[in-house]
Amino acid sequence: MANVGNQLPTQAVSKPAPGKHGNVLPLWGNEKTMNLNPMILTNVLSSPYFKVQLYELKTYHEVVDEIYFKVTHAEPWEKGSRKTAGQTGMCGGVRGVGTGGIVSTAFCLLYKLFTLKLTRKQLMGLITHTDSPYIRALGFMYIRYTQPPADLVEWYDGFLDDEEELDVKAGGGCVMSVGEMLRSFLTKLEWFSTLFPRIPVPVQKLIDQQMKARPRKVVQKEPQEEEEEEEEEPAETEAGRQVERRRSRTPRRTPSPRKSPKRSRSRSHHREKERHGPSFDRELDRERDRQKKEREGRDRGERGDRERRRSRSADRNQDRKERKKSRSGSRDRRNERRDKERDCGDDKSKRKDREHHKDRGAERERSKDKKSRGETDDKKSRGETDDKKSRGETDDRRHKDDRERHREERKAKKLSRSRSKERKHKSGGEEKSRKGELSHNRDRDRERDGEQRSHKRSRSKEKSHHQRESSNDHSKHRSHSTE
Repeated sequence: MANVGNQLPTQAVSKPAPGKHGNVLPLWGNEKTMNLNPMILTNVLSSPYFKVQLYELKTYHEVVDEIYFKVTHAEPWEKGSRKTAGQTGMCGGVRGVGTGGIVSTAFCLLYKLFTLKLTRKQLMGLITHTDSPYIRALGFMYIRYTQPPADLVEWYDGFLDDEEELDVKAGGGCVMSVGEMLRSFLTKLEWFSTLFPRIPVPVQKLIDQQMKARPRKVVQKEPQEEEEEEEEEPAETEAGRQVERRRSRTPRRTPSPRKSPKRSRSRSHHREKERHGPSFDRELDRERDRQKKEREGRDRGERGDRERRRSRSADRNQDRKERKKSRSGSRDRRNERRDKERDCGDDKSKRKDREHHKDRGAERERSKDKKSRGETDDKKSRGETDDKKSRGETDDRRHKDDRERHREERKAKKLSRSRSKERKHKSGGEEKSRKGELSHNRDRDRERDGEQRSHKRSRSKEKSHHQRESSNDHSKHRSHSTE
């Protein structure tokens, strides 16, 4: 299977500025996708919130303010936007792949931070921010997605025991501390319906050993603090805490590792009393009364609901009994009707049998009459067929005689034509032979004439040659005589 939404097998780490703690952060993995799940990334890039509203934000501080006002959870999808019920395998959200939905504002803003190319100083400002735990959560998620795995423990080391709480689930119901969230980042790949980038096996073994050697610290409250909290704040449900936290957006911060852990909450409580005075106590009393009234109202509502359920159940039982009675009566009626119909059916079947026997007798008589009539008709038809056969035989004989005559005539015509053709062929051959002999004779005459002419020419040439030689001899003799 492919490495869904994560880095390629050969990871590339961009080189930071010289120095171990330079202001420029290295980027591990894919420098374009931030190692996000492809489906989440495509939904982020196509969402109108990212393309329109976040496009207008150009600075780091504007994005931090947007996180403060808009982020309410750390899940990649909004509540109810992904419907994976009834789906299995690669279509059911397994290993970070699924049907998709409405991407959350948290992941849109996380990718917006990636486009700003944060520096080390800006990232430290995110993870140590005091206004909202969701600003810190996005900073830690940025580290998990973009920083080398070997540096994760160094980044998270000072915050593994941080007790500041936040609700990371869309719609509420999953409250955890920052330390618990960071431990899950280091030890688990899954984060709701997506995956973090994979950590190499040797690095993961070292991280697991460090987490086992460093168990989570449980903060023990002082007895004074417990008494004051029991007096001031009654037991609140998780839903009330979530509502108040979302309204105020001001988190309850526990002492971080950078601040002194010995600082008591009683001092801050006394200071608040001194600042606010008696009005603050009145508001607390009113809040307690309001909560008591709400609880009483809930108890009354629950009792009323129980009584209604009981009354409904009794009414339902009566209705069921009445339905059973009516069903039994209707069944009896149906059985009686069926019996009557069966009796009527038997009478009808008997009548049909009688009528059927009568019809069979009439049909038999009719068939006998038809057979007698058919025999007479057969005799007549046989006589007619015999006459037709005799006539047909005479006609066939006539046709055969005519055919034979035509054949004989055709044969005689063919013979006469063939004889005329042979005669013509013979006469034509004789003429051709005569013409050939004449042409041969002419050729012989021509050859003879040509030989005679050539012989005459040769004789004339010899005579001329002798004459020339005799003239030359005379000329030589004269020249000797003169000498």
